[in-house]
Amino acid sequence: MEEEGARPLFSFGVIADIQYADIDDGYNFVCTRRRYYRHSLKLLRRASDSWKSESPRPSFVLQLGDIIDGFNKKHDASRKALDAVLRELNNDGAAAVHHVWGNHEFYNFSREELSASALNSKGVCGAEEGAAGDSYWYDFSPAPRFRFVVLDAYDVSVIGRQERSERYGQALRLLLEHNDNEELNNPPARPGLEQRFVKFNGGFSQDQLQWLDRLLTISDEKHEKVTIVSHLPVHPSSSDPICLAWNYDEVLSVLHSHKCVVCFMAGHDHDGGYHKDFYGIHYLTFEGVIETPPEQDAFGTVYVYEDKMILKGHGRVASRILQYL
Repeated sequence: MEEEGARPLFSFGVIADIQYADIDDGYNFVCTRRRYYRHSLKLLRRASDSWKSESPRPSFVLQLGDIIDGFNKKHDASRKALDAVLRELNNDGAAAVHHVWGNHEFYNFSREELSASALNSKGVCGAEEGAAGDSYWYDFSPAPRFRFVVLDAYDVSVIGRQERSERYGQALRLLLEHNDNEELNNPPARPGLEQRFVKFNGGFSQDQLQWLDRLLTISDEKHEKVTIVSHLPVHPSSSDPICLAWNYDEVLSVLHSHKCVVCFMAGHDHDGGYHKDFYGIHYLTFEGVIETPPEQDAFGTVYVYEDKMILKGHGRVASRILQYL
């Protein structure tokens, strides 16, 4: 789906919610959606083969989180499952991969373990160090006047944080203020956007938002086009409310105060979603591999031009033209 007669400046692959586990098919938390745990590795292989067949190959791949499923932890298979997925992603000179951390990363590993693993991609493709300690956010520029930002949507969370930590306490207080269920993975009784206050979501710390604001100010000055990625969606019209980041509104406030932001990409909501807002920002939520039937696909390749990005979707992922304002 490249623009006829014009060569893109560069391209990149996108895939979300692989959630591989070497177990039989199952269902989601509320037992309404089938999950193809073992098959997800085959779908990833098809995506990887597709990217490798392109000429030129994509400059990098965005893996939007939940690379393996939490069931692996119960079977003491987290390392084995991760190795299997990384072999597919890194096979035969494949493009560099930028990894986003989602809730299933934290079901399998501690932050310390993730920081020391191949899922810490801060050093990939000249990425700039962003977060200090075990928080995980950074940016990189694959080409002049284009910048990508990887955010940590579980920086404030009750998963992946030590119970004695300040951010765990902050997250628990927020959850209990909005969700009175004994099982905090069940959404509050109140409808609408309150549904987002569940344990499997999280939020962005003030430190992270301040860093993002400073970075986008610099990108404004450089006239860069910025794409931001996170496991959790941040626009209510691009996702089911139950999958939104807790403080999505604070993120939107930062994005809307800068002219450089052109796109926000996320996973988590396996049904996917899309919205273009008043400011011209495209919010793409990618369909999850884990709930994609064996005969279908769920990945995309994005071709980047001076005035737009063109998403060539495969299977459940729709193709789109993402025009810049």
